[in-house]
Amino acid sequence: MSEVSAVRVDEEQLRRDIVRYARQTWRRGWVANHDGNLSARLTGGRYLATPTAVSKGDIEPGWLIVVDEDRTVLEGTRRAFSEFKVHAAAYRARPDIGVVIHAHPPHATAFAVAGQPLPHPFLAEAVVTLGPEIPVVPFGLPGEPQVDRGIAEALARADVALLDRHGVLAVGGSFEQAWLRMELVEHLAAIACKAAPLGGVRPLPAERVAALAAKGRPASQPCFGPVQARHRRRGCRP
Repeated sequence: MSEVSAVRVDEEQLRRDIVRYARQTWRRGWVANHDGNLSARLTGGRYLATPTAVSKGDIEPGWLIVVDEDRTVLEGTRRAFSEFKVHAAAYRARPDIGVVIHAHPPHATAFAVAGQPLPHPFLAEAVVTLGPEIPVVPFGLPGEPQVDRGIAEALARADVALLDRHGVLAVGGSFEQAWLRMELVEHLAAIACKAAPLGGVRPLPAERVAALAAKGRPASQPCFGPVQARHRRRGCRP
């Protein structure tokens, strides 16, 4: 049994975390109306998720649902969101992914809807945290083959991706890790927007990027429950 599969999932902690970060995503202005969705991998091919058609600022623990990969609701009284197919593609792409967050943080989403890649890397700290690139997943409807392929290819190289004409997808071993990764992407996008009237950001020298990236971005082992401290010591950090 692999180290990742041996991790005991603390479902009650995940329920608290998913509510906390859903509300925090709304408070930051990263979602509006019923936008955005969060999910976590459980055991036995099950996934904890926010339901469709609710504001992430109003989420209550009793509203959460448990679904399978086909969006069939196994637990809960509310409906699954159609974009769970995007989450499922992420989980299929990498067994180390414990959670997925999709949102529309305004500055990063501005790049996605404009068809412009985020001009990363221009800050050294971001290379250490996110790696040397922030991929863009080609446009398509959830579940379409090109979208699934695009997500798999993007997550093979990074932990955060822009979704063309859609928003931002962040993954991690915990909600804290995925949320902080998305927060950093939005921070970078905001800086890039502010720098544009000044002539735009200046990219880091290629040799500096290579040296920073060689350290490897933080691992995404699920950091759930009582084993969290052990995994943090082994590299599970934001």
